[in-house]
Amino acid sequence: MTIEEIRAGETENVEYKVELPSKSIKYMKSVVAFSNGNGGRIVFGVEDGTWEVVGISRDKLFETKDAITNAIADSCEPMIFPDIYFQDIGEKTVIVVDIEPGRRKPYYIKALGLKEGTFVRVSGTSRVAEGYKLQELVLEGNNESFDQMPAQGQSVTEEEISALCRQMQETALQNSKSEEERRNVKPVTRNTLISWGLLVEKGDTILPTNGFCLLAGKEMPGILSKTQCGVFKGSTRAVFVDQKTYEGPLSRQIEEAYQFVLRAMRVGAKIDGIYREDTYELPLRTVREMICNAVCHRSYLEPACVQVAFYDNRLEVTSPGMLMGGVTLAKMREGYSKVRNKGIAAAFAYMKIIERWGSGIPRMYEDCKDYGLPEPDLIDLDGDFRVNLYRIPLEKIQTAEGMASRKELKIDDGVADTGIGEETNKVTDEVTNRVIDEVTDEVTDEVTGRVIDGVTGARTDEVTDEASSIVKTEEAILEILRKNPYVTYQQIASEYGASRKTIAKHIGRLKEKGRIARVGTNKTGYWEII
Repeated sequence: MTIEEIRAGETENVEYKVELPSKSIKYMKSVVAFSNGNGGRIVFGVEDGTWEVVGISRDKLFETKDAITNAIADSCEPMIFPDIYFQDIGEKTVIVVDIEPGRRKPYYIKALGLKEGTFVRVSGTSRVAEGYKLQELVLEGNNESFDQMPAQGQSVTEEEISALCRQMQETALQNSKSEEERRNVKPVTRNTLISWGLLVEKGDTILPTNGFCLLAGKEMPGILSKTQCGVFKGSTRAVFVDQKTYEGPLSRQIEEAYQFVLRAMRVGAKIDGIYREDTYELPLRTVREMICNAVCHRSYLEPACVQVAFYDNRLEVTSPGMLMGGVTLAKMREGYSKVRNKGIAAAFAYMKIIERWGSGIPRMYEDCKDYGLPEPDLIDLDGDFRVNLYRIPLEKIQTAEGMASRKELKIDDGVADTGIGEETNKVTDEVTNRVIDEVTDEVTDEVTGRVIDGVTGARTDEVTDEASSIVKTEEAILEILRKNPYVTYQQIASEYGASRKTIAKHIGRLKEKGRIARVGTNKTGYWEII
């Protein structure tokens, strides 16, 4: 420790004491909190507030060190073993107490008991752990996972087990990127779910775990499993433009939240030959990764929702639950991770919702660099974890022929959402194909499938006629089918930048014209181009 570090003041994991307090509980709270978190340091001999090094009298150094050692040994449960040493700062000597992250959590002050004596660090202070956090510490100390614990008051039928197995296999097949990947997707069985800790055998009875119920979308009293999505005007939550709350099976929450963000994003057009290619303003892989990680790794003991907030300047995804012990933001940037929900993570990996654990964060930084975006921010909120992905400022985007904001007025879930963006003029053109968003007055056009949005001055001079746009759209869909015959309606919609309803309409036309045919069932078949 240097004088410069001391002058920087206290931090999340560093505290200063001018002398040894007469009552050890005044610093024992921090000792316990550091052990329950990522460790920390207490320095005796530095005046709190001024950070002046006053030192400990040399004739009391060993006496003070012994008093600290004995107080920690007598006061804490389980036993904490600090590293206590002297350090000279100029002509003064201070006593440094280093506390490592504990492995036998929760640590607490004996005299106060487990419930009142368990402390955690919140905003640089030591506070009594809330009930859900205490449960998290107990599970972590026992190397157990909440999602692998039997769900209280819940039972499960063979039909429910089979339904979840089928749903997981179908999702894995849909998310496969090649025929080889599809061939490697093995069926999920009851024994598979048992091995992942999603079912528990108790004698002759099979019990569902919390993870099973969350994946299947079963209601669980006291457990808040929802994803809240919102679009806001400006950079704060003062003005709502749109909001939606999704619940049910976790995989469905992820997909619905992802589609919500797609509808809110600006999209640009890039012409490649006769085809028009949509380019979203944010890397889609990173957007999906943020939502998937939040749902997969959140604390389901905390009574809060995953929050997906879209502002004028950023996408913000907040996941309930403090970082796991030993996990720091710096380590996360390097790819280090610690799985909170082991059963759910195993299921997500099988369904190809997440890839290798720990790879997502480094990949976010790579994607943002490739897109020319600022680095994402990882934020520890002392109880929640947040990722901010920053948008390109609107004033830097060309609106008429370059990047433009795009959103459909008709949304698959039936919710009309017409307020996103900054309206700037009245659009009176009939439109046929793509959507350019950001109109801020009144939309009075007849809409044939898209809305030209984002026009900042006079209306566009020419609009491609309807027949031509239909041909272009269908050719683009055919190209997607050539690349992946197993693609789903929803995947085509995401890649093309249209609603599922619009894609279904064009698929129907292609089938009527005899250009494509469906081979096999809707769930497991594939598209054949004729």
